Amino acid sequence: MSIPAMLACYTVLQQLKLKTMKDFLFVYRADRSVIAQRSPEEVQINTQKWMDWIGSIAAQNKLVDAGNRLYPTGKVSRGNQVVTDGPFTELKETLGGYSLIKADSLDEAVALSQGCPIYEAGGSVEIREIHAM
Repeated sequence: MSIPAMLACYTVLQQLKLKTMKDFLFVYRADRSVIAQRSPEEVQINTQKWMDWIGSIAAQNKLVDAGNRLYPTGKVSRGNQVVTDGPFTELKETLGGYSLIKADSLDEAVALSQGCPIYEAGGSVEIREIHAM
């Protein structure tokens, strides 16, 4: 088999593997008071850590969407036209953002989360498999 043919076969196999991987949602939570106390220099350093960590997942071809940060304010709708201010301000921990990744298993997704900079702020990463409809 020629080298171009072998490369073509390898490319097809990689694409098939990506199609069989599962999608996972990373939900980032942290104490907003810890994050608010950072100096501008610390914010810049932390931003670079996030870019490096997300980049390492992308380099493994496992990043679906880097996601976004979320504003700390919003509304909560409970049906029957009941809408309250939210998220709940009495909670110390806030939902800060999300990312979408691909992994072979929940264990692999957990392993990918291990370098997340949110841990330095005492935060957590909730990892959920996405159930495609």
